Parts: sequence; C-alpha cells; structure tokens
Amino acid sequence: MDLKKLVRTVPDFPKKGIMFRDITTILQDPDGLHESICQLQEAIKDIDYDVIVGPESRGFIFGVPLAFAEHKGFVPVRKPGKLPAAVYSQEYDLEYGTATLELHKDALKPGQKVLVADDLLATGGTAEAIIKLIEQTGAKVVGFTFVVELTDLGGRERLKDYEVRTLVQYEGE
Repeated sequence: MDLKKLVRTVPDFPKKGIMFRDITTILQDPDGLHESICQLQEAIKDIDYDVIVGPESRGFIFGVPLAFAEHKGFVPVRKPGKLPAAVYSQEYDLEYGTATLELHKDALKPGQKVLVADDLLATGGTAEAIIKLIEQTGAKVVGFTFVVELTDLGGRERLKDYEVRTLVQYEGE
C-alpha cells in the first residue's frame, strides 16, 4: 500500500506558504493504520533496540502500536507538567520561540538501546531534544523511525549519527 496516497496535503496551514502533511487520514483508514504499523516494523527490523520512546502526542499514536507489535516497552516524552514523578527537562528552539519536553528520570536504564518513533521528521529539533533527554538517563539512542519526512528541512542531517527510517518523503515544507 502506498501510504503517500493516504496523506492529506493542506495548503497554507498553519500559515501561508506551508504545505501541511496531515497523517490523520492514515489513522482514519483501518487498512492505512494497519499498514503504517506494518511498514514501520519492516523499516526497523534490522535495528537492535530494547525500548521505544515517543513524544507527545503523535509519537504515542505510532510508537505504542509499534511497541506492542514488537513486544517492547514504550516510554512517553511529554510536555511540561504532565508526568507525575521526577523528570528531566529539555528546552529546544521552535520557529517562533521555544518549547520544552520532559522524560521521567527512571523511565530508562543506563545502557538501554532506544528507538524513537514519531510521525514527522522536519527540522530535527524535537528529535535532538529527545536525544538529550535520553542521554541524561544513561540510555543510548540507536535509531529513529518516522512516518513522514520533509527532506528539504534538514532533519536527517541533524540526525546523521543515527539510523533514520521514514516511510513517506516530501520535498519542502
């Protein structure tokens, strides 16, 4: 199945000139959702990892069923104030300002091999923040998997030291 055919493109969202790649249309389609998880499984089959980490919220959507299918644990990365125990926090830059992500301090063990799953690779800023969080626990990021990659935005280059697997690629924003 060609997942690219299921991705809806919304022009001028969230601002004029942006071509937003909307994955909710994959999620709405039972075959598309099933196929996306199967294709993610296939894409990572040669990566040796212990646990999947996914950021709020779309990383949960793809990371949890992938972890279930692979019989691995899943660790959430959340926005500030959402995790109940002690956390590591990491601020990172956005196009207009900054954001912060958090990870439970006891979520990962030193030496654990981590695969990060998310919906979209654009500039790689979120991914870099997640790497920093994971490294604070003593665990090691071994790879990333994304459903969609916006190739012109340079995210893959920022993650050049890691395995990066994507299912659908687009040039531009």
